[in-house]
Amino acid sequence: MSRVGRNQPCPCGSGRKTKRCCGPHRGPSESDLAKATLAHHASHAARTLAHLSERRLLDLFHELPDLPERDLTLLVELPELVSPELARLYRAIAADDIDHADEVLPAVLERIDTPQARARLADAVADLKAARRIDPLLAAAAHIDLASRSGLLIRASLIQAAALAAGTTRTPGGLLLAA
Repeated sequence: MSRVGRNQPCPCGSGRKTKRCCGPHRGPSESDLAKATLAHHASHAARTLAHLSERRLLDLFHELPDLPERDLTLLVELPELVSPELARLYRAIAADDIDHADEVLPAVLERIDTPQARARLADAVADLKAARRIDPLLAAAAHIDLASRSGLLIRASLIQAAALAAGTTRTPGGLLLAA
C-alpha cells in the first residue's frame, strides 16, 4: 500500500488535500501558541511591575476582579451549548446564591479556563491598554495573573459573563440583556 501524498486528495473523501484535512498537522498547536502569547505579555509586564512595592502590587491584584466590568472584551466566551454545570451557575447567579455558585464554579472553570481563553483575555487587556482605557500598571498585573496559575481574572471574567447571560447585571454601556 502506498502512502498518500500531502497534495493528493484525502482518502476520507472530503475532496480536500490530505495536508488540509486528515494528514499530519505540523507546527505548534493552538495551545502552544496561546502559551507563547501569555509568556510574551508576562515578560513585558514583569519589567513594568519590577520597580513597584509589594503593597502597590497587592493593590493592583486586588483591583483585578473588577476589571471585567469595564469592557465586554474582558469577558470569557461562553459556549453556545449550555452544559448542566453552566446552567446551574446561571441559576445560582440569578438567585444570588453565592454558596451554590461557588460550588458549581470549579466545574465550569475547568471547561472555560484554557490557554486560548487566557491568551484572548491577555490580548484584550493589551488592546485596552494601547487605547488608554486601562492603567498600564493594572494591565501588567492582569498579564501576570493570566500567565500564572492564578485564576483571579479568568474567574472574575467568567462570573461577569455568566451574570450578563443570566440577565442579572448590566453591560458597561448600561444595557440589561434579557435572560
